[in-house]
Formats: sequence, C-alpha cells, structure tokens
Amino acid sequence: MSAPDATTIPTLTQECRATLKLALPLVLAEVGWMSMGIVDTVMVGRLPNSAVAIGSTGLGQSLYHSIAIFGGGLLLGLDTFVAQAYGREDLEDARHSLVNGFFLALLLTPVLMAAALSWPMLMQVFGISPELVEPMRPFLHALNWGTLPLLGYFAVRRYLQAVNVVRPITFALLSANLVNAFGNWVFIYGHLGFQARGITGSGFSTFIARTYMFIVLLITFLWVESRRKLPSWHSAMRLEIDRIAALFRLGLPAATQILLEISAFAAATALCAKLGPMPLSGHEIALNCAAFTFMVPLGVSSAAAVRVGQQLGRGDSQGARRAGWSAILLGCSFMSFAGLMFVSFSRFIARLFSPDPAVVRVGASLLLVAAAFQLFDGLQTVATGALRGTGDTHTPMLANLVAYWFIGLPLGYFLCFKLGWGAVGIWIGLCIGLIIIGSVLLYAWNKRSAAGLSRRASVRSKGKRFG
Repeated sequence: MSAPDATTIPTLTQECRATLKLALPLVLAEVGWMSMGIVDTVMVGRLPNSAVAIGSTGLGQSLYHSIAIFGGGLLLGLDTFVAQAYGREDLEDARHSLVNGFFLALLLTPVLMAAALSWPMLMQVFGISPELVEPMRPFLHALNWGTLPLLGYFAVRRYLQAVNVVRPITFALLSANLVNAFGNWVFIYGHLGFQARGITGSGFSTFIARTYMFIVLLITFLWVESRRKLPSWHSAMRLEIDRIAALFRLGLPAATQILLEISAFAAATALCAKLGPMPLSGHEIALNCAAFTFMVPLGVSSAAAVRVGQQLGRGDSQGARRAGWSAILLGCSFMSFAGLMFVSFSRFIARLFSPDPAVVRVGASLLLVAAAFQLFDGLQTVATGALRGTGDTHTPMLANLVAYWFIGLPLGYFLCFKLGWGAVGIWIGLCIGLIIIGSVLLYAWNKRSAAGLSRRASVRSKGKRFG
C-alpha cells in the first residue's frame, strides 16, 4: 500500500471513526497535560516583573521536561508490547510487561532526579542571566519531587490505553488541571494561610497534581484488573531482566527521539534567553501555543501506536496499514486548522499571556512562524506513533537527530546571531527541521506499510512474547 487510493476510501473512513473513538479521550488527556503548563505560565505572568517570571518558569519547565520525558519515553515500549499482547488475547503477558515497566521506572528515578538538579549550574556555564537562573532553581527543585509519580503515571497510562481503557486517563488529566490551578492560587500568591512562594509555588502545585494523576490511574488500573477473570497477580510480580532489557531496547530509541525533539526546543529556549527577558517571554508564549496544538496529534499518535500494534498482534497487516493512514489523516487535518488559527489570531492569542505590548509583539511574530510548521508537526508526530506500533523506533530517532541538530538549530543560530534576525531566526530554523522530519517519516511509513508490515507481524508472532 503506497498510499490510500479511491478503492480504499470507504474502508479508511470506517477506520478513521474507530481511530477517533480511541484517540479523542487521549487527545483530551494530552490537552489537559499541556493546559497545566499554560495555566502555570498565565498565573506566574501576573506576578511583578512578568517577563522574568514567565521566562524563568518556561526555562525551568523546558529543562526539567527534557529529562523527565526522556524517562517516560523509555517506557514507550509498553505501547508495542502491551498492545500486541492484547491483540493476541494474552493479557498475562501484558501484565508482565507492566510490572517490569514499574521496575524500570524505579531504577530510572534517582538518575533522572540527579540530572535535573544539574541544570541551574549548566545554565550559568552557558551564560544565562542570573536574573532568570536564580528564581528557576527552587522552582526546578519543587518540580523534581514529582519525578517518581510522573513515571508511575506514564507506565500505568501506557498499559490502560493499550487495552482500550482511555476515559479514566482523560478524567485524570482534566481533573488534575483543577488541582494544579487551585494549588497555584494557594502557593504562588499565598492564600489559605500559606506563604506566597511565587514561581516556586507553581512547582509545588505541579508536583501535587502529578501525584494525584498517578493515584487516579493506579486506582483505575486496580479496578479494571479486579474485573478480569485471570489468575492472580502473584506470577506477574517478578523481576525479569530479559523483559526489562527488551523494553529498554525498544524504549531507548523512542526516548532518544523525544529527548532530541524536546531538547531542541529547550536549546531554542536557552538561545532566546541569551537575547534577554523580552524575546524569551515572547518565545515562551509561542512555544506554549505550539505545544498546546501538538497535544492533539500526540493523542492521535498514541492511538495509532495502539491500533497498529493490536492489529499486528492479531496478524492483520491490512488493518494495521489502515490504522496508520487514518491516524495520519486525522492528525494532519487538525494541524492544518491550527495553523490557520495562528495566522488569523496571533496578536489576540499573545495578549492572553501578557498585557505588555512588547511581549505581545514578539509572541505574535513567532506564532506566524509556528503556523508554517503546524501541518508537518502533526505529520511527524502521528507517523512516529504508527511506526512505534510496528516496533520501529529507530527511524524517528534518526530523523530528529539530523533535522533538528544538524540542520534546524545551526540554521536558527546563524539567522538569529549572525544575520540579526533574533528569536524569529531561531524559529525559522525549527520550522525547517520540522518540515524535513515530517516528510521523512511520511516516506518511512509509506514504505513500511507498503512492504514490511506482513513480515513484521509474522516474525513477532513467532518470537518471544515480550519482544
């Protein structure tokens, strides 16, 4: 199957409906995840010296997430293993994968926390102004306490969505926004007898919200499993080095791909920080908006990984192809619409974040650049999920490495500092990188779906159950 043709359109339409049914709750969950960061930015933006507050919070979030999301990415192998096990009706094997995913999360936590604590020192070495680094330091420490519950949330979520339990994930994320907003009100500004902690209070609020998310999904997981007519969990509660190694082998390229992408935007944030608080705050506005729209194809990407994996577990390569193409169609459609909204309402959107006209001007100009790469951002995100469902996590990793770090960021640096284009030059570099990644991953999925899925399903069904 090189691409959907006229004879496949009715079937593809049916597949779009099935994919959307799974994807919509995951999309809402991803939007809920991103909303927490946006609410944090808006609420600290009302503190005195708005530009510094927004810049420090955004820099801390970008740096912390580049570490924590890498750890979560190492658990992405659960998408493939649990979805394929569920497709072949082997829930015992799916349980084994989740338990060993928890073991992997426990091993990762101290390493990730230590890495996150090193960021303030590295930012000083990089030459970032103490005006931004010093308020960021306690904020980052507060965020760091949420590392273990965050990894626990990632593990349980991957299991639940791979077995088609998605609505509780949506509830956990959306309700966590209420917890986070209330915590911000209490800890940032000092209400209900608590001390006003400024942006550090936002870090504590995020930690509490992430702990809440993990607890909600853990309760959901225990309830779902209690209703299954399966043997007790005693046999699943064991450490299996081979299974952890298999999860790690599949998760490492996926985590590296996420790290390359997130750290590329973190590097762009650091470069904008060298320009001063005003360009940095405008950058944070555009970054929050682009990240918000990105959550929609990210949810579709998770659905693509699950549906492609489940179909391969059943040995249905045609169904896997339809699942991938339908998800790509959904993701690209939404991101095209998002790009039009950025073009039409750039200044209005920027004003939602800050009343400062200078900040609004920078943010609006960067939103126009973000509009140009929306389609390709959606394309690369959903194609990554579809490829992950087949077990291919290396291709997206290599595409991100080359396009961001060998092309996009160097070009952005040149445009920003050598030609004097400022933050707009950095964003143009990111835009070029995303166009390349989206084009490469579409080609990779097209090639794999045309020739490789049938063999892949056959090989996996005859190999070890966990990889």
